[in-house]
Amino acid sequence: MTLLARVAPPIVFGGRRAGLLIERNLLVYRRGWLVIVSGFFEPLFYLLSIGLGIGALVGGVVVDGRELAYTAFVAPALLASSAMNGAIYDSTFNVFFKLKYAKTYDAILSTPVGVGDVALGEIGWALIRGGIYAAAFLVVMVALGMVLSPWALLAFPAALLVGFAFGAVGMAATSFMRTWQDFDLVQLVILPLFLFSATFYPLTTYPEPIRILVELTPLYHGVDLIRGLTTGAVGPGLLVHVAYLAAMGLLGLAVTSRRLGKLLLK
Repeated sequence: MTLLARVAPPIVFGGRRAGLLIERNLLVYRRGWLVIVSGFFEPLFYLLSIGLGIGALVGGVVVDGRELAYTAFVAPALLASSAMNGAIYDSTFNVFFKLKYAKTYDAILSTPVGVGDVALGEIGWALIRGGIYAAAFLVVMVALGMVLSPWALLAFPAALLVGFAFGAVGMAATSFMRTWQDFDLVQLVILPLFLFSATFYPLTTYPEPIRILVELTPLYHGVDLIRGLTTGAVGPGLLVHVAYLAAMGLLGLAVTSRRLGKLLLK
């Protein structure tokens, strides 16, 4: 067991008290719920302005030989972006403040809560925040008739998977950051992902080299997964997206646990 504990991620041997971290965040945000709710409106405004506004001018979009209304094409991509934004912002800015300034985790680790619990709890909370955005956005999609298939019932779990992947990697990246200026790198990554992950136009519009690059990016996998579910384009290829996002999340979780151990258990 001692040898196994050295080579396996610490997260495997922790996490039993992760729910206490989630409960703490719920108590903290009960008076600041507007901060969470406000994050939902950005993708909604994109949907209303670009999806409905420009969509009336664009008309249909051909994807895999099938023509879709532009709103049905854009909406699932914005759903994936909602899950990403909710998870990434909570697992970066908020975690950095707790880690470097508030010293929240130093106080927490003086209790029976361990490093693995902290990693799971914070990523779990980021997942919940991303899930809130995704659920609200999915309701809007259903109300506006942008869901074309009963497979859309799986769109919410898929959005949670997107949130898990980005929340875990976001927190792992935060553990390496030293100043607030480092967060410019977060925007440098997130904005191109949002704009160029086949969010607003089909993948076929890219030149071949750029198309291959886009297909390697994480948000593209989330967008294509959710778009396939909401439009009924379901096939074995969606399992590749699931495997990609799950591996990304588990890797981020393992790195986060190890990094927190090095930073907090000196």
